[in-house]
Amino acid sequence: MSEEILINVTPRETRVALLDSGVLQELYIERSRRRGLVGNIYKGKVSRVLPGMQAAFIDVGLERTAFLHAADIAKVAYSEHDYASEEPADIRSLLHEGQEILVQVLKDPLGTKGARLTTHISIPSRYLVYMPDGKGVGLSTRIEDVAERERLKALLETFAQSLACGGYIVRTAGENATPEALRADMLFLNRLWENIREQGAHAKAGTLVHGDLPLAVRILRDLFDVEVESVRVDADEVCARMREFAEMFIPAMTARIELYTEIRPIFELYGIEEEIQRALDRKVPLKSGGYLILDQTEAMTTIDVNTGAYVGHRNLEETILKTNLEAAQSIARQLRLRNLGGIIIIDFIDMCAQEHKQQVLQALEQALAKDHAKTQVTEVSTLGLVEMTRKRTRESLEHILCQPCATCQGRGSLKTPETVCYDVFREIVRVTRQFNAQELRVLAAQEVVDLLLDEESASLAEVEAQIGKPIRLQAEALYTQEQFDVVPM
Repeated sequence: MSEEILINVTPRETRVALLDSGVLQELYIERSRRRGLVGNIYKGKVSRVLPGMQAAFIDVGLERTAFLHAADIAKVAYSEHDYASEEPADIRSLLHEGQEILVQVLKDPLGTKGARLTTHISIPSRYLVYMPDGKGVGLSTRIEDVAERERLKALLETFAQSLACGGYIVRTAGENATPEALRADMLFLNRLWENIREQGAHAKAGTLVHGDLPLAVRILRDLFDVEVESVRVDADEVCARMREFAEMFIPAMTARIELYTEIRPIFELYGIEEEIQRALDRKVPLKSGGYLILDQTEAMTTIDVNTGAYVGHRNLEETILKTNLEAAQSIARQLRLRNLGGIIIIDFIDMCAQEHKQQVLQALEQALAKDHAKTQVTEVSTLGLVEMTRKRTRESLEHILCQPCATCQGRGSLKTPETVCYDVFREIVRVTRQFNAQELRVLAAQEVVDLLLDEESASLAEVEAQIGKPIRLQAEALYTQEQFDVVPM
């Protein structure tokens, strides 16, 4: 198995694709207008305490107030109250309205819900995660070698004696790391925390104290390992910043970061654009002729497995088993690609043999093993359903790229005008490379043209400067929101 990371950068959007043996497995999207908040540290102010929910709403300067549960409040945050027991304290004893507190985002805002917060601050580096209010040394469960686990724990415990208090977790990337690299990470994290604490003490409530790295660099820190053969990025500036980060923290990987300079767009060359479009469809075809139906709702995601046109070669039970085994592989990939989280119900085709049920469950668990998000799978129920959960920390692909359709009252979805704008920018670059035109005319729906002239006018100007040709906009009343044309003149 060989992994590749492809990075496509446009003026206001960065997209990262993780490929395994040439097949798209995960997609990350970050827009400058709506960057992910997970990991950010804010100086917040308590706006409301809810005793009935044992939680509080915190104003951190975002569009919606964020949510902080009593269980997510670190003991050091309320040590003045002398709670020595392990029992959770009453929220009213921990917080009061108007109180200022340092908090970190656990989950991005999802739908109508605000961000989920914690005062258990954790700061990641390449090999470690530092927890200022934690104790001891922990290790990633993916580091399985017993001798290596003992080596890492002994090293960190020795180094930690000379540093300030706090706890450390060794990330998966820390396996086989040198003592020098681990100590350098520990020193860096301690200096960073001192800086954050000092800034937090003087910051005004509702301000960002520490923001996480931009997506392209964050991917190197979180996903880059020995299995990644290459990272290809199509922007000079971003490529230079990634190499600078790699030279500082992952020297051995610097040579694998390549600048993509071909005329054909990088995502188009690798078929990623088509994969993204297919990932927005309800129906997922299987190679055997069967198919999946995925429905994402507020409460859960349901996946239905069907044999479709596949009739098998032996008997019905063998046909069902083969379809379910293939579906298990496809489901694991779709969960990662669409970033579906929360409760997931899978309706496999009914199987009579207990042995076949176990085979399908094992195939599903094995396929989920490479998932970076934590998953938990239950046994096949008497109704033939498999219940599972997948940790959700950011919005799904559909929620990022689409919005509920006003025409069908939310029963379907379509791309947002913002997403269409970015599609237009990419098409402009493609057409410019393919045709020698004096100027370009963009025909699109009124909503898209309005956005290009207003909020995305700076992005349009950047694209115009990039291609060196004027761009004219023309609203078409009969065009749907997703429909547009870029015409060379």
